Amino acid sequence: MSNAFFNVPVAKNEPVKSYAPNSSERSSLLAKYHEMYNQQPIDVPIYIGSEEVRIDNKKKLTAPHDHKKVLGYYNVGEKHHVEKAIASAMAARKEWAATPWEDRAAIFLKAADLLAGPYRDKMNAATMLAQSKNVFQTEIDAACELIDFFRFNVQYMTQIYKDQPESLPGMWNRLEYRPLEGFVFALTPFNFTSIAANLSAAPAMMGNVVVWKPAESQIYSAQVIMEIFKAAGVPDGVINMVTVSGQIAGEVIFKHKDFAGLHFTGSTGVFRNLWRQIGENLEIYKGYPRIVGETGGKDFIIAHKSAVPAEVATAMSRGAFEFQGQKCSAASRAYIPSNIWPEVKRILVEQVSSFKMGCPDDTSNFINAVIDEKAFDKISGYIDYVKTQADAEIITGGNYDKSTGYFIEPTTVVTTNPTFRTMTEEIFGPLLTVYIYEAEKFEEALDIVDQTSEFALTGAILSQDRYAINLATKKLEHAAGNFYINDKPTGAVVGQQPFGGARGSGTNDKAGAPLNLLRWVSARTIKETFVPPTDYRYPFLG
Repeated sequence: MSNAFFNVPVAKNEPVKSYAPNSSERSSLLAKYHEMYNQQPIDVPIYIGSEEVRIDNKKKLTAPHDHKKVLGYYNVGEKHHVEKAIASAMAARKEWAATPWEDRAAIFLKAADLLAGPYRDKMNAATMLAQSKNVFQTEIDAACELIDFFRFNVQYMTQIYKDQPESLPGMWNRLEYRPLEGFVFALTPFNFTSIAANLSAAPAMMGNVVVWKPAESQIYSAQVIMEIFKAAGVPDGVINMVTVSGQIAGEVIFKHKDFAGLHFTGSTGVFRNLWRQIGENLEIYKGYPRIVGETGGKDFIIAHKSAVPAEVATAMSRGAFEFQGQKCSAASRAYIPSNIWPEVKRILVEQVSSFKMGCPDDTSNFINAVIDEKAFDKISGYIDYVKTQADAEIITGGNYDKSTGYFIEPTTVVTTNPTFRTMTEEIFGPLLTVYIYEAEKFEEALDIVDQTSEFALTGAILSQDRYAINLATKKLEHAAGNFYINDKPTGAVVGQQPFGGARGSGTNDKAGAPLNLLRWVSARTIKETFVPPTDYRYPFLG
């Protein structure tokens, strides 16, 4: 039992290494990348409690930029593996929930230091290899953001526990933040290694047990995450990783009486379907499950007539095309006033035309491959559609090739139709659509931005006019959960810009903030009266 309330180390954002030419971090990371590329294919197990389960049914893990290269295999689980993972989690629950908070904090602070030190190159190299991220995007995601999640969440956890009610004389009121009564299902995406880890780690930090299903295309780096959890001291059974189909996972998990919460990042359609399944099974559960989801986006940039063209063009080129546009927050539609468009177009075309595209180990490449063939076919299908339409033209890119890797040129479309298909549908790839509006009709353009999409994740206003900025901030109040002024709509930093959106973009529970952690506890109020009354009569009865 603790006899003190301990101060945790003050969380600070992990410095992002530059990977400049001739730097030690660049040499070290590329050496690890090539070592892992050339090693024997790995065999990623199903992690259930203390067991690493391997079976005959396996699938290949390949590199998106070199899809003939087999990096390894993962074991394709079945229904009984999910059932066993749930049993393992529930067996671990009692002891983990009773573990003092400072011990849970120490585990995840250790995980942060392990990732910042001995595991940094391995985690980054795995993300580069299997998710085709360049060194800088990888460093931001797989290293720095995940380190920040671990450290800041520990700090937020202590803030939550310290939040206590007032007590009048003669009594003592307390709030106890209990883990949920059951297990949490973490269903995670391919595009951010940090999100995959945090969606399982955040509930676990608050004393919950977790069954985690990573995306198929993120399993390679997911194994490194599990290695870090084990090295940090996460007890067996607290976080179990199952590599099964979504259908099999859902059939077991959403019909289990101990299901207590869903922590999800992925598509809006999948999230709505999962919510529907949960709703249909409410009578089965011990309580109402917590449902937390960050889903799709059709993120926007709108420029005012006062905006600086170079700033607008750079927000577009970076915001739309970093990591091949495969960010929930990536700029997918832009609204540019007619007075600055010629100069914005000139700079944008010049910038995008200078991008180099290829494998992540060539650090001069700004663009790498999209994640898999399914994504490639979907995105290239949109490009083919644009080429057949009279009200749209392609001004950058427009070509693609999957003979070696899943490469799609960063493509910019200009349309005269504000509801053109690529202005309204989520694409999740390197395709930006631009609509040119009359420079004096800024307020009308804001209405179009607000009404065009069902999503409300991120957005940006670029302007030198403070009145215009204020107007946009108010009119677009519900159009984005993360709103950027004179910046691209990507790059949220833990502890600085808590991330999440509303409308069709999710529940807006803000990963990287206390709001998210509060979803994984159930508060109990305790009132203790020191001298209880001995007679029922109140003074008013006299």
